[in-house]
Amino acid sequence: MIEKPLLVLDFDGVIVDGIEEYWSSSRQTCLNIISAKEKEIIFFPSEIPKVFRAMRPWVHHGWEMVILAAECSNKTSQLNLKGLENFSKNYQLECSLALEKWGWTPFQLQEALNQTRREAISNNFNQWLNFHQPFSLVTQRLQTLEKEGIEFAVLTTKSIEFTKKLLDCFDLQPKLVFGHESGSKVDVLNQLIQTRIIQGFIEDRRTTLEKVLEDPKLKSIPCYLANWGYLKPQDKNNLPSGIKLLNSDTLREPIPKWS
Repeated sequence: MIEKPLLVLDFDGVIVDGIEEYWSSSRQTCLNIISAKEKEIIFFPSEIPKVFRAMRPWVHHGWEMVILAAECSNKTSQLNLKGLENFSKNYQLECSLALEKWGWTPFQLQEALNQTRREAISNNFNQWLNFHQPFSLVTQRLQTLEKEGIEFAVLTTKSIEFTKKLLDCFDLQPKLVFGHESGSKVDVLNQLIQTRIIQGFIEDRRTTLEKVLEDPKLKSIPCYLANWGYLKPQDKNNLPSGIKLLNSDTLREPIPKWS
């Protein structure tokens, strides 16, 4: 067992607000893969659609953003016809139906999205970087952890490749970085807990924290819901006893005081 405690954090919505990059990359990916005929009838605005921004808390994997970008921009899509509330209630089913309609697969979209990001980084790295706004309260707090004898790890569904580029630019040096290539967050936490004392896990996705609570092997991990992240309207309500709402004032406190 490694003696230094470890604080584990999600990335998107906890360390960084990347909504501008999500739209830019998802929009460009759509333009790269749709047909010339589809481009004549579907308009992809440069500004972030309100519906795309509002749907962000439901997104779990990057490829879903490409589907949402396509559905937002198509006037005859189920998202536009049924509305945000109806689409979000049946989110997984609606995404599956949209995949089938477009003739796409999650793997295809994830690979296309990754390629779009690589091209954006290669063509204009500073612009790509500026699309990401780190939460200053979080980055400042992470830079003080070392004085408290605590290390931190990043656990995200973003690819490790892009996460590390951003962390370097934010002058953050986590002990460990896990991306979507590493497996599910519950699986990664199960691996970590065998060799590390986990001081806490900070997420902005309530369902992920609830999955952690459901695993008896992870019951020693304090779970925190970041109230500055991409939260659904009801996420803060009636939190189970194992999940604490973490706000900026509490974040500044020494970690033992969070609970």
